[in-house]
Amino acid sequence: MTPSPNAPTLALACELIARPSVTPEDAGCLDLIASRLAPLGFVLERIDTGGVCNLWARRGKARPVLCFAGHTDVVPTGPLEAWQSPPFEPTVRDGMLYGRGAADMKSSLAAFVTAIETFVAAHPDHQGSIALLLTSDEEGAATHGTVKVVEALAARGERLDWCVVGEPTSVVTLGDMIKNGRRGSLSGTLRVKGIQGHVAYPHLARNPVHQLAPALAELAAIGWDQGDEFFPPTTWQVSNIHAGTGATNIIPGHCEVQFNFRFAPTSSAESLKTRTHEVLDRHGLEYELVWQLSGKPFITGRGRLVNAISQAIRATTGVDTELSTTGGTSDGRFIADICAEVVECGPVNATIHKVNECIAVDALEALSSIYRRTLENLLLAPAG
Repeated sequence: MTPSPNAPTLALACELIARPSVTPEDAGCLDLIASRLAPLGFVLERIDTGGVCNLWARRGKARPVLCFAGHTDVVPTGPLEAWQSPPFEPTVRDGMLYGRGAADMKSSLAAFVTAIETFVAAHPDHQGSIALLLTSDEEGAATHGTVKVVEALAARGERLDWCVVGEPTSVVTLGDMIKNGRRGSLSGTLRVKGIQGHVAYPHLARNPVHQLAPALAELAAIGWDQGDEFFPPTTWQVSNIHAGTGATNIIPGHCEVQFNFRFAPTSSAESLKTRTHEVLDRHGLEYELVWQLSGKPFITGRGRLVNAISQAIRATTGVDTELSTTGGTSDGRFIADICAEVVECGPVNATIHKVNECIAVDALEALSSIYRRTLENLLLAPAG
């Protein structure tokens, strides 16, 4: 697509979509973005690790620091024949931009860049600093991406004041919802030991399914907490359960269950672990339980950042945005370790990870305007 001076965000989004950056590949996206930031006075630092590409870019040395964060990697395309146009050939059709990553989240990356370009051109001597934290490892394992950049920044004492993550948070129209927090995610793999035997001689065996069933029923019935203003109550769900050999005449020797907590800050990972073990122990199970904490909960209350973005959305779209903590995890869970206020704000998420992923063309420049107005609300001195 030929770049248009009237649609710079669309043009850049198309350039990014054309790069097949299936996780954890970057396919040159960070180099493209860096080439736009360097002339603006950004100091560029690659923090690549474990085959993952990471970029930390900062303009200015003073506080406060407003950071835009996101990822260049996309999920696999799925069956190519199901796409109406090739997923890595950005195509505008009926007012929509189609391509893998159009909504999640190359349009947000393009809007970050054009918003910053416009802001810096108008306000070269703005207060504080502008930063970008970008990775190619968000859609995959997320072990060598944002978390590693955050660790590097923390080790040298760099902190952020505000962070805007470009995740697609809108539901029906641009700006109708932003995420001011996310629930934590704690998973467990439970293996209950029994004694294998013939179903006709149960007195010579010990059925782990029978032993486990009452404990599962109790865990499923527990009210773990009541949630709070921003979060629903913590939930516990079984995702997988397996026992037996497939034969109908064998009592299984073990039963394995995988489960997950999605939890609010009103509960801690340690308290959930403790209460789970208490139930299992009370039922007299012989078991092994391996835990994995993939995300801590975080929350940003109503304050400078939420107000700045809400005002920017209203000024651009006329929409009064809704605060939400729904959905899965995001890289905001890592950034919250070095930043007091983290908010996610991006395009409509109806087609993310789907075949024929797309975004409304008219949302692209509007999203850039939201980010630019957020910069103005936070980094320009008050009048007078």
